[in-house]
Amino acid sequence: MAGGHRLLLENARQVVLVCARGERFLAGDALRSLAVLEGASLVVGTDGFIKAIGPVDVIQRQFSEETFEERIDCSGKCILPGLVDAHTHPVWAGERVHEFAMKLAGATYMEIHQAGGGINFTVERTRQASEEELFCSFQQRLQCMMRAGTTLVECKSGYGLNLETELKMLRVIERARREGRVGISATYCGAHSVPKGKTAKEAADDIIKNHLPKLKELGRDGEIHVDNIDVFCEKGVFDLDSTRRILQSGKEMGLQINFHGDELHPVKAAELGAELGAQAISHLEEVSDAGIAAMATARCAAVLLPTTAYMLRLKQPRARKMLDEGVIVALGSDFNPNAYCFSMPMVMHLACVNMRMSMPEALAAATINAAYALGKSHTHGSLEVGKQGDLLVINSSRWEHLIYQFGGHHELIEYVIAKGKVIYKK
Repeated sequence: MAGGHRLLLENARQVVLVCARGERFLAGDALRSLAVLEGASLVVGTDGFIKAIGPVDVIQRQFSEETFEERIDCSGKCILPGLVDAHTHPVWAGERVHEFAMKLAGATYMEIHQAGGGINFTVERTRQASEEELFCSFQQRLQCMMRAGTTLVECKSGYGLNLETELKMLRVIERARREGRVGISATYCGAHSVPKGKTAKEAADDIIKNHLPKLKELGRDGEIHVDNIDVFCEKGVFDLDSTRRILQSGKEMGLQINFHGDELHPVKAAELGAELGAQAISHLEEVSDAGIAAMATARCAAVLLPTTAYMLRLKQPRARKMLDEGVIVALGSDFNPNAYCFSMPMVMHLACVNMRMSMPEALAAATINAAYALGKSHTHGSLEVGKQGDLLVINSSRWEHLIYQFGGHHELIEYVIAKGKVIYKK
């Protein structure tokens, strides 16, 4: 189809661009209002990238002679960028529904962890599972995320804690990345917990001497592509010194630093991340004022996870303080056996209610800023000419309904589109 285009979305009531001037992130005053066009159409080319966005009549004139593989009438509907989930643990085996009951009865995260539950329980089950089993359950989870509007997702390893199982998880993520319709940013998280029988220092030594060189070799051979390196920097897990060594080694082999910090105790993880040039730090429930200031200066994204604070009844991350100080705030679902949530619309709703974010702040945090946290905001996270055609069509005359209707996204989302191809239709 020479000269043809892949997709025309016409007559939308609103097209939420999020950004209109090529911004890589939105922070501070730029978050007061997002770029929105009323009465507009959008064209995606056969290469999967956005070719034009503008008033209905302008697009109609400009493309009157053109052919399209698909045309969708969006009258009375809204078009938004595909959502970006900046933090998930989606590859694992074994259910932890029994632990939810323990938490409801008052057990803390660390109490369950020390009793052999939590990460340790999942590690045992994941080590036992075959690669095919892990791949099948991972594919189903990605489908659930996609139906809730996610088109780019960060996926961590970290339930292996030995080289063999970490590589098994990364191969599963790589296979989904190649086969899949949802975009994936892969994270090596071998330092998710200190394995039984090792100290944090010994575990760090093993990762630096054995895991990372193997990843580098597999990356060079084109077998596994890893984007980010992650460490659970926490009291009783990896201390500041071990965290620094692992992250620095990952950075030296070209990985972006994107790690768990200051979740259960203030350990100065944010200060460390800013110093190392981290792309992003997640959790930050216990971040210090100095850490917030350092992250703002370093343009290090804060990936906030409202589901975790909600499920564990922790104090909420100080989103307002971070926003007021100019930190780049992003959102993630933290999907894992401890926080079983696929839905970024629900995450945005929780962010607004529990972390006091505005709806424009929450949408930016789940689009352009989440893409920035993954180092992908030049191609993802907003609807602008030249960017990848990842978007949602919702059956509502105002985009805010996606956040306002708590748990209502299944009724609202009519189409999920990746690279201009419909990957889900209600």
